[in-house]
This record gives sequence, structure tokens and C-alpha cells, in this order.
Amino acid sequence: MQAAEVATSLLTLFAGVGIFLIACSMMSSHLEALGSKKLKALFAKTGKSKLVGVGVGTVTTAAIQSSSATTVMVIGFVNAGILTLTQAAAVIFGANVGTTVTGQLVALGLFGKNTVSTSVIFAAFAGVGAFIRTFAKKDKWQHAGGIAAGFGMLFAGLSMMSNAMAYFSEREQVRLFLATFENPFLLLAVGALLTALLQSSSVMTSMVIAMTVSGLITLEQGIYITMGSNVGTCITALLAGLTSTRNAKRTALIHLLFNVGGAAVFTAVGLCLRLGHTGYGELFSKLFPRAPQLQLAMFHTVFNVCTVLFVLPLTNPLVKLVCKIVPDKAPTANEQTPHCCYVEEHMLSTPPLAVQQTKNEILRMAEIANENCNLACDRICTLQNEHAEQFCANEQQLDYLRTTLHGFIARLLKADLGEKDRLFLTAAIRSVSDLERVGDYAENITEYADHLLQANAAFSPQAVEEVRRLQDAINRLFADALAAYRNDDTAALQRALQTEESIDALTEQLTQTHIRRLGEGECSPEVGAQYLSLSANLERIADHYVNVAKTIRGRAAA
Repeated sequence: MQAAEVATSLLTLFAGVGIFLIACSMMSSHLEALGSKKLKALFAKTGKSKLVGVGVGTVTTAAIQSSSATTVMVIGFVNAGILTLTQAAAVIFGANVGTTVTGQLVALGLFGKNTVSTSVIFAAFAGVGAFIRTFAKKDKWQHAGGIAAGFGMLFAGLSMMSNAMAYFSEREQVRLFLATFENPFLLLAVGALLTALLQSSSVMTSMVIAMTVSGLITLEQGIYITMGSNVGTCITALLAGLTSTRNAKRTALIHLLFNVGGAAVFTAVGLCLRLGHTGYGELFSKLFPRAPQLQLAMFHTVFNVCTVLFVLPLTNPLVKLVCKIVPDKAPTANEQTPHCCYVEEHMLSTPPLAVQQTKNEILRMAEIANENCNLACDRICTLQNEHAEQFCANEQQLDYLRTTLHGFIARLLKADLGEKDRLFLTAAIRSVSDLERVGDYAENITEYADHLLQANAAFSPQAVEEVRRLQDAINRLFADALAAYRNDDTAALQRALQTEESIDALTEQLTQTHIRRLGEGECSPEVGAQYLSLSANLERIADHYVNVAKTIRGRAAA
């Protein structure tokens, strides 16, 4: 019978941890989807001051209930060049403060043992959220229901963990075994290791609070395990930084040094307190008497806030230190290869922000494609090849972006996204292909220039002037198409459509003029063939630009 009870309690504990993890993930994804615009606006303010950066990190982490997700998001932004190291450090400091909100919620949920438990009241939100998600039609309400369901499941999981802990706390042999773990450094190591395995300091802290309240471990033990969990949560960021740019590695290192430094200072102070026959446990028991739910949660908050207050003035020296540890190097062949500036693998953990970064990467791709279009026109008009290296690098970049973005978008479409974001991503796959085709047509134009050189021929001044007129019209079209795409600007789309019609008419007019020149012998058949092919390719480039701009119609209707 005892074996069955032990097995039941262990299974209950694992079930509670699983529900808690799923709840955190649900709340995170739905909060991101519902408040993605606000999150983007928040991150845009990080450049104002370090305190603003701390506030952004605090609010973001409190909202999405995951300091690891915030830190990985920050690493992605640093990798994309959106945040500087100093800005990233401030946001990471704030993330450590924001993660204490979960501990406070858990402590609140453990009140009311003699009446209706607050944990049970909050757990009821799972049913409310499920009801909303079942009957709601709009994305906004679907996400609101998901947040409510995740919030309720958080406390349902906590309740299951607490019940399992209560059973083990009644077993004398279990308490005696756990009592042997008194060494602070061992407790720090246990907290770090278990957090690294769970990939969530919030879950670890919540479990430790439940263990402390049930009497399974002492408050002093719980405090050192919690400090260890702050170190263990760095593993996620370190893994994210390993495969990223040098600045992303530095960001992960800032996170590690910050958390390890805070734990080291507080451990040193704790050892000094022990010499005076006291400790953090006794101190916080006196500060919050008859409220064991709050004692560990409040230590967690004080620990993180004090660490931020201590380290914040040292941000610049800390940034200099990590730059020395991970120094700049001369660019290698690997770093000169095509790459993404905005899209980064770890951004998949924050889908709504990843959608915005996908759009930024496509806008960058469009600029590269148009640059090659202009370089190709210059090449065939002047028959000079001075920008050949830049043209080839751009073409390689376009091919790389097509492959990379298609794969990234395919993975992003599997995430829980709003209807508007899903429509954008579906159209984005076509837009990426359109822009890559612009590069192909530009490459065709350079080949026509090569044919002219081989034939020792060239366009007449009149033909060159006509090509330049087409080139100017396409650049106007590109500017309007890009404005439409960037801002969902329907007025810009209308201008682009009108310009496309004028390009079609101009192409037809220039074709007829050139055929007349051919008939009158003003140019050779070789030159005539290349001119007609060129004008056809430029017309197709205009069509692809308009295709990209037209994708805003679907988004506007959503």
C-alpha cells in the first residue's frame, strides 16, 4: 500500500510539473500573440536609458512568464543588430526582476488552506478560458481564453505539486534525507542542475516554494536552491548564443556573469550571516511571520532587485569585460558568406515578433534585388563591369534568403498565430520567390551585356536613353511598392499599379520604336535582340514588384 502511495505521489508530482510547464507555455504564446504590437513598441524604447531597458525586461517577462524566453528574444535582437549590448544587458537585468512575479503568484495561490484555497479559485480560470476558446470566433477572444486557461492551469499544476509535496513531508525518512543537504554550495548546484533540466526557473522556484510551505525542506535550503535556479536558467541563453553572432555570444555571457555574480555575492553574505548564528531563513521568517508562502517568494524578489541595483551602474564595465572575453576578430570566409540580418532561429520562440522580423528581412531582400536591377541596367548601358563583385555577392545573398526564409516561414506557420499574421506569412512565401526572380532577371540582363561585348556592339545613345527611362520608372514603382508593403499603404499600392500600367505602355512604345530602327538599319540584329530581351525582362521585374505590393490586400481584409 505504501509503495502504491509513493508511486501515486510521484506521478502526481510529475503531472503537476507537466501541467505547470504547459500553462507557462500557453500563457506565453497567447500573451505574445495578443500583445505583440505592445511588445514591439516596448522594445523600441530600450534605447532611451538603462532604467527603461530594465523596465522593458521586467514588463515583458512578467507578461510572458519566462525570463528564458525574454533572454533568447534579446539574443535574437542583438544577433539581428536591433539592440546594442548595453541595451540588451539592461533588458536582461529587468527579465530577472520580472520572473519573480511567478513566485509571488504561486505564494498567493497557497493562501487559504482553512477555507477555499486561492489556488482552487485561480485554477477555475482554466474552465473559464476553455469555455471562451470553445465559443469565441475572433482571434482576440481566442487568445484571451488561452491566457485565462493557462493562468488556471498554472494553479492546477501548483495544487497537484503541493499535494504531492505534502505526502512526502509526512514521511520521516524523506525529511531526514533532505535534511542532510545543508551545504550552501551543494544546494546551489542542485538548484542550477534541476533548473537546467527543467529549462524553467519559474517552475523550479514554484516547486521549491511548495516544498518549503509543506515542510519538506527548510526556508534556508529553499533560498539557496532558488539562487542556484537563477544560475541554471542561463543554460537556455548560452545554448542560444553558441550558434549565433559574436555579439549574441556576449549577450549570453552577460546573462551568465550577472546571475552567477548575484548568486556569489548573496552566498558570501549568507555565509557571513551563518558565522553570526543566523541566516536568510531566520531573517525572512521574522520579516514575514506566519506567512511561509511569502517568505521564499519575497527573498526571490529582494535577491533579484538588489542584484539589479548593484550591477546596473556597472553595465558599461560589464560590457567591456565580455568584449575582452569574446574579442572581435578579422572577418573569416564564413562570416563573409550570405546571412540574415533580422531573422534568427531562436526568434521562433516568440512568433509574433518573428513575424515582424520576417517582414524586415523581406524588405531588406527587396532592397538587394532592386540594387542588382540597377547594377544590371548600368552594366548594359555602359558595358563596364566595375561592380561585378557586388552584383555576384547580391545574387548569392538573394538565393540564400529565398532558401532560408522559405524554411523559416514554414516553421513559423506551425506556431499559434493570429489570422492576420498567418495570411502575411502565406503571402510572404510568394513575395520571397518574386524578389528572387527579380535577381534572376537582373542576372539575365548582365548576360545580354556580355553578348554585346562578345559581338563588339553597343546600344545607341537613343536606346540607352530609353533604357534609363524604363529604369527610372521601375525605381518609382519600387519605391511605391515598398511603401505599400512596409506600411500596408493602399494609396501607395494604387500609385504602384498606375506606374506598372505606364511601364507596360512605355515598353510597348519603345519596342515599336526599336523595331522601326531595326527596319531602317540603324542598329544590328544582335543589338536589337538584346534590346528586346532587356525590355521584356524589365517589364517582368515591374510585375514582380507589384505582386509583392498586392499582398497587402489580403491583410487589409483580415
